[in-house]
Amino acid sequence: MDESVQNYKSAIEALLFVSEKPVVLDQFKEVFPELRPSQIYDLIKILQEEYVNREAGMVVVEIAGGWQMLSNSNAAAYIRAFYKTKTKEKLSRPALESLSIIAYKQPVGRAEVEVIRGVNSDGTIAHLLNKGLIKIIGRKEVPGRPFLYGTTKEFLEYFGLKSLEDLPKIEEFHQLGVDRPAADSVMADHSSSVIATNDSPRYEGASPEGLKPSLEQEQTSSQENSGQSRIAKDMLYPEDSAGEEVSE
Repeated sequence: MDESVQNYKSAIEALLFVSEKPVVLDQFKEVFPELRPSQIYDLIKILQEEYVNREAGMVVVEIAGGWQMLSNSNAAAYIRAFYKTKTKEKLSRPALESLSIIAYKQPVGRAEVEVIRGVNSDGTIAHLLNKGLIKIIGRKEVPGRPFLYGTTKEFLEYFGLKSLEDLPKIEEFHQLGVDRPAADSVMADHSSSVIATNDSPRYEGASPEGLKPSLEQEQTSSQENSGQSRIAKDMLYPEDSAGEEVSE
C-alpha cells in the first residue's frame, strides 16, 4: 500500500479511537482538507474491511451519519467480566413506550402519544427531552398549536442506528407475532397540519411495542477518558443484570 495512503488510514483510525461520538465526514474534511470526500470514504471502508477480515477486537460502525469505533460483540463476555462493577442506567418501560411511538409516528404531539399509551405522558416526554433523545420539531395547526416531537441525532447514537431507516419494520413484528394496538384508528396521518421546523421524516403505523427489540439496550455511565476504546452499549451487561431505573 502506498505510504501516504497508509498514513491517512492510520490517522483516521486514531481519530475514531479517541472520539467518544461518531465522527462525521465534515470533521474528517477539516483534518484532511487535501483529500476528496470520496477518498476519505474509501479509506474508512478499507479500515472497516481490515478489522472484519482479521476478526479484530474492534469494529468501525456507521452510526448517525458518521463512523464510530466500538468493541467487537465477540468479546462481550470478557468485557462484562472486566467491567463487572461498573454502574449503568436504562430507560424505564414508560419512557421506552413513549420513545417508540415518537420514533415511528414523528412528527407527533403529546396528545397522540397519550391516546396510544392510555396514560398521561407529561413526565416521560419531559424526561426524554431532558436526555436529548427527542426534540420539538414544530407545532400542530389546531387550537392551542401544541408542540410536535421527533427524535434527535442523540437517539440514533444511543441505539446505534445509522438512520431512522434502520428501525425495525412493522412487517417484522407481524412475523414475530407482535400485535399492534387497537388505537390505529386514532393515529391517522396528520402531516398536513404540521409546520415543520426541519426535514425530519415520518414513520407511520407503529405500535408502542414496535421499537422494543432495538430499544431495550442499556446506556452505560460515561467513565472513560477520551483515549479509551468505546464499548458497544448492548454488550456491557447481561440482559438479566440489575439496573438502576431512570425515574419519570
